[in-house]
Amino acid sequence: MIDLPFLKMNCKLISGHRKSIYFMHTRPFANTTRQVSEIGLGCWQLGGADWGAIDDSECHRILSAAVESGVNFFDTADVYGDGRSETLIGSFLKQTGGEVFTATKLGRTGELYPDKYTEATVRAATEASLKRLDLETLDLTQLHCVPMEILRQGEIFDWLRKLRDEGKIRAFGASVESMEEALLCLEQSGLASLQIIFNLFRQKPISTLFDAALARKVGIIVRLPLASGVLSGNLKASTVFPEKDHRNYNRDGQAFNVGETFAGLPYEKAVALADSLKSCIPAGMTMAQMAQRWILDHPAVTTVITGASRPSQVSENASVSSLSPLPAELNAALREFYQREVHAHIRGPY
Repeated sequence: MIDLPFLKMNCKLISGHRKSIYFMHTRPFANTTRQVSEIGLGCWQLGGADWGAIDDSECHRILSAAVESGVNFFDTADVYGDGRSETLIGSFLKQTGGEVFTATKLGRTGELYPDKYTEATVRAATEASLKRLDLETLDLTQLHCVPMEILRQGEIFDWLRKLRDEGKIRAFGASVESMEEALLCLEQSGLASLQIIFNLFRQKPISTLFDAALARKVGIIVRLPLASGVLSGNLKASTVFPEKDHRNYNRDGQAFNVGETFAGLPYEKAVALADSLKSCIPAGMTMAQMAQRWILDHPAVTTVITGASRPSQVSENASVSSLSPLPAELNAALREFYQREVHAHIRGPY
């Protein structure tokens, strides 16, 4: 475990923190009239790949647990399990009749990535998602980490605006890998949201993006709030992940952006840093709850799309919305922790 005297000193101030009565709060989605739950559900794992296998019945239970916990924001993508995640969500919504804000993404399938982005391929991807989700209109479609050059050219945003005007989508946004990409997208008229990696290990958006997003009323969707699970505090350096789990095959960026796995930190370093935070966890909270509450303490954040492989994880994550903000002293300590111990070790676009 890393010895962080400054962190131990500051964390003594928060021992009296307690959880309030459970309730899911909502926040306005960008400049629309829609309200979305502060904690959403990230549905990458429902694809049955990249996070290990989950059967259909367990996926249904996860989705049910989310709705029962007050979650009304699902985030998926056409590439998750080659459409399986979208299909499962579509089937669930049809069976339950639930009113859920459904966000998906396009741009990483072989039909588009890395250099086949045309109005026709973007339209075809949108139509395919609508069919799998069994919807007439997508609440939100997001560019899925498309190459920087495509963003610079700008035509792809014109195609999204056309799809919006036709009623195929209600809003469009972009899921990005770096703050440079985020700021470039922010210049596009009509952009509703930016999806970014933001957690205790990735704090750069605070100083580079949040004020600008608030000024333009662009929503911030936070992915990987627990840094691929390491900020749950339950992983060890010796933990072995399944062969097809990205935490096994992409921990050093072998398959895609290294930042999507353990926030871009070397795994053993990430575990050591997470362990050093355990002394800061407020009474009555888990590390995962502390990490997510810290994210919600930033007003620019619209929703946090935490993934879950079990229904019990969904309920625990959802309860974060009812927790009081973390004490200012703890927030200051966590900021210093990032600057002194984490920042220099981050790899990949940031």
